[in-house]
Amino acid sequence: MKTKVILFLSGVLLGTGALQAQANQECATTASLAYSDAKANNYDAAYPRIQQLRKDCPSYSIVTYQYGERILKDRLDKAPDGEKAAIAEDLMKLYKERLQYFPAKTDAGEINADIAQLMYDAKIGTTEEQFEAFDKAFKADDNSLNAKSLYTYFYLLVELQDAGKKDLQDVFDSYDVVTAKLEEQENETAEGLAKLLEKQEAGEQLTDKEQKRLNAYETNLKAYSAVKGSINAKLGQRADCDNLIPLYSKDFDAKKGDTEWLKRVNSRLSAKDCTEDPLFVKVSEALHKLEPSASSAYSLGQLAESEGNQAKALQYYNQAAELQKDPSTRANIYYRIANQYKEKGQFGQARNFYRKAVDAKPSFGRAYLQIANMIGQSANNCGNTAFEKRAVYWKAAEYADRAGRVDPSISGTANETAAAYRGRAPQKSDIFQNDMQGKTISIGCWIGESVRVPNL
Repeated sequence: MKTKVILFLSGVLLGTGALQAQANQECATTASLAYSDAKANNYDAAYPRIQQLRKDCPSYSIVTYQYGERILKDRLDKAPDGEKAAIAEDLMKLYKERLQYFPAKTDAGEINADIAQLMYDAKIGTTEEQFEAFDKAFKADDNSLNAKSLYTYFYLLVELQDAGKKDLQDVFDSYDVVTAKLEEQENETAEGLAKLLEKQEAGEQLTDKEQKRLNAYETNLKAYSAVKGSINAKLGQRADCDNLIPLYSKDFDAKKGDTEWLKRVNSRLSAKDCTEDPLFVKVSEALHKLEPSASSAYSLGQLAESEGNQAKALQYYNQAAELQKDPSTRANIYYRIANQYKEKGQFGQARNFYRKAVDAKPSFGRAYLQIANMIGQSANNCGNTAFEKRAVYWKAAEYADRAGRVDPSISGTANETAAAYRGRAPQKSDIFQNDMQGKTISIGCWIGESVRVPNL
């Protein structure tokens, strides 16, 4: 009897194994055909097999989902408007399946961000549901949203605030977070670009790989600049002094002992130049009393500046910069200090602080442009011969070029400035007559740099 049971169980196990082997072979055959068609961009033929793999062999290979995403995106691009929502929903389902079956090989943050963007692009769900999808992705991983998604995230919040479903304070808080993330991504990109530009300016040839990276950096910086402009436009008049002053005035007495609240209010009033209102003075003094910090020192600097006490203002600004941990805010402080030195004609000191601004925020093109203008203004004082004096304009043009490349939002002004300086520099006939082609000229006075004469 025992022998019969053992034989029966063995038969069942062998039969199950045979069926599993057959199923695995069918999955392999279907996958081979699907992947081959997809690789050849024959998406129409690959589509039904990919769908079959998702249904019958969901854990066979992550390649199913990689090609499936490519195919569904292609179908989404080509579909008429009436069919896009259904395809988008299937693509969202595919993303979730990939996360379910291949969690170790899938970035959950990116998947959630892709799903949120799909919901918005295909008009799936309500505005609240779309916003919640972005909010979920961002809060889970604030690096998951790209520039486009960050804008959409903020745009949806503003729409909800306009509809009375979110507070104005929510919009301000989100603006701070989103712009900080954009600037973080922008600065990382600008830092990479700056290294390649320095190599170019030193006369070194970029490799093909480096040239591609340089082009990508410049493209991404233009995208960041455009998105930041769109976000600021969307914020619009919501962030002007007429809205901010009453919003914060009504809470001051209750919040004047709340350091974090005072910091946020101080920062926003300062950023929007609402510094002449008595509220700004009250907030600054209360904050400095509770916790002397970068924000309070900066505000006191603004107050001293408005009173005409430049020396005291510079003292506070320097203190604010040293205490400030946020790179973007620190850069703005250094930029303000540099401007004051520039106005006094102390170009060497001004350049030091403009450079500090760029060190803190590599995409700070305006700082480079200010250095360019100071160098241009000094051309007649920083050379021994007429040729050397005019050669200074090449150095000014280099800084103007860099300003536009690290910050595309000022590229128009920067390019015009660079062209104007090159127009004042020695021309081909001057270079030929002085036999200076390809030579390096050391520039004296406060500039203390060198410039390479172009080859003819």
